[in-house]
Amino acid sequence: MGERPRRHQRAVVTGGAGFLGSHVCDALVRAGTRVVCLDNYVTSSSANLAGLVDHPLFEMAPGDVSERVEVAGPVDLVLHLASPASPADYLRLPLETMRVGSAGTTNALELAVAKGARFVLASTSEVYGDPQRHPQPESYWGNVNPIGPRAVYDESKRFAEALTTAYRTDRGADTAIVRLFNSYGPRMRAHDGRAVPTFIRQALAGEPITVAGDGTQTRTLCHVSDTVRGILAMATSEHEGPVNIGGTDEVTVLKLAHLIRSHTGSRSPIRFVDLPQNDPRLRRPDLDRARTLLGWQPSVSLADGLADTVRWFASRNGAGHVSGDDARGVAASRPSTAASTSSI
Repeated sequence: MGERPRRHQRAVVTGGAGFLGSHVCDALVRAGTRVVCLDNYVTSSSANLAGLVDHPLFEMAPGDVSERVEVAGPVDLVLHLASPASPADYLRLPLETMRVGSAGTTNALELAVAKGARFVLASTSEVYGDPQRHPQPESYWGNVNPIGPRAVYDESKRFAEALTTAYRTDRGADTAIVRLFNSYGPRMRAHDGRAVPTFIRQALAGEPITVAGDGTQTRTLCHVSDTVRGILAMATSEHEGPVNIGGTDEVTVLKLAHLIRSHTGSRSPIRFVDLPQNDPRLRRPDLDRARTLLGWQPSVSLADGLADTVRWFASRNGAGHVSGDDARGVAASRPSTAASTSSI
């Protein structure tokens, strides 16, 4: 804190058409930054960018960061957000998930080095696995099963962190790592497999709300607007991280189901289903670094954030409309009942 934040002129956002990426693109354009959005639409949709397509500061560049990254002209910020992020997606796209964490991260880093740009990796709380330390500080190395079903995502992000660090130490790259905990808000896909959109979709449709296990596992939730503020605070700082970005209100999954049922006015029953393998029992970030280094902490309450998210889903006819799913995603991302609530 105390340092003057950087101002970026032109940014590349990989995965910029996704739930989180599209909100990042919005925020950058509002701040007057030119944005090049790179996405292959595997788990995202151009509909998320409807408000930006005609903006003079915004440019869409369809493509796969795992194959190559070519951007003409100056770039002073690369935000690497590309990756399947929900269990439903990375379980059906295991090799693609591993490639974007390895080859995709390499390509994004090479672009940043070539342009002399600041590079920010969007990592994840999943690097902590099923943690044996609570809450989780950045110094904790985690408890991850490298051959379990979630490993394709967990280990791709752990590798991406190691690669980002190697580029900093060996190539002198200006890199940073943020570890994002569970985020939620408008533009989540109704069938993406995470608990918040799943519970809202089920509640609005009057279907049973499916809670994995006994529902006592805990999570913290961070509204997407707060998550974006955290990412951009890191981007405009000089810090390398990793820095946790997440919510502070820890709730059980069962309590979350009841909260969403209340916000929707639904009478949907709660139905318990099998707990997926390696599903974390506890999850809460230690935010001391974020507060001290970035002056960041979440500001949107869980009640307000859920109300905002429910309104967005309800305005799209609830379960009848699957926002942000392309034809391939809608057909392929409807997992088994147990998997549908495996993560928040």
